[in-house]
Amino acid sequence: MSEWTALAIAMTAACAVVVAVVVLRERRIGDSADTSETPDVIEYMTMMIGVVYAIVLGLAIAGVWEARSAAGDTVQHEAQALREVSLRAQVYPAELRDRIRADVDAYVRYVVGTEWMYMDTHDGVSPQGTVLLDRLRQDVTGHTPQNELENQAYQPLIDQVAAVDQARTARGQDAGPTMPGVVWFGLIAGAVVTVGLVFTFQIRRSWRELLLAGAFSALIAFLLFLIWDFDDPFSRGMTVSAQPFLDLFPAAVHHG
Repeated sequence: MSEWTALAIAMTAACAVVVAVVVLRERRIGDSADTSETPDVIEYMTMMIGVVYAIVLGLAIAGVWEARSAAGDTVQHEAQALREVSLRAQVYPAELRDRIRADVDAYVRYVVGTEWMYMDTHDGVSPQGTVLLDRLRQDVTGHTPQNELENQAYQPLIDQVAAVDQARTARGQDAGPTMPGVVWFGLIAGAVVTVGLVFTFQIRRSWRELLLAGAFSALIAFLLFLIWDFDDPFSRGMTVSAQPFLDLFPAAVHHG
């Protein structure tokens, strides 16, 4: 079952629960109940709780979206640093240059072909990817510059490898859910309280009131799903992809 199907089911279920509760409540209290007996303080409290919960939802959405955007930037920086390593190795002797580029290609193929799925299941980067990056670092740092041109390229190459390592570490930290469980508890509890307060206004069975209550519940279900979907940048539906690696190293990925 796809995540969008799950979203549709969740929104439909939220609407169905609200409608069912209203209908059953209407049948129980009958037509003799006074729908105008809701105290003014209840209306004020409901409004305030709704505003506070809307602010919390907005902050949660902004937080997970920012985390996802940061994860995407990290992937872009990692791929770009690898590209710089491959290009700057041009000044080295042919044997060493080819070895460095082969190390870069092997690392890219592994990240795209294997490590991306590994992050989905293990919430972190794989040891094998670290081994491949260490091999690249050893080839870059193990060479002693033989002329002025190589000497000028040596330190920038080391800096770019360090940038790859830093981006890789950040990518591993971004893998997995970013929102603490206590925040999820607050979001779900707030949704229950907010929707539950709708019934303090003693909604009747008119189609307008039922439509409003159902749409309100479906909206909250959608926003919670959106937060959940963005919460894990490298998993679920709207994931951060490995497209930067594919764009900068098409030949390496294709040959792999």
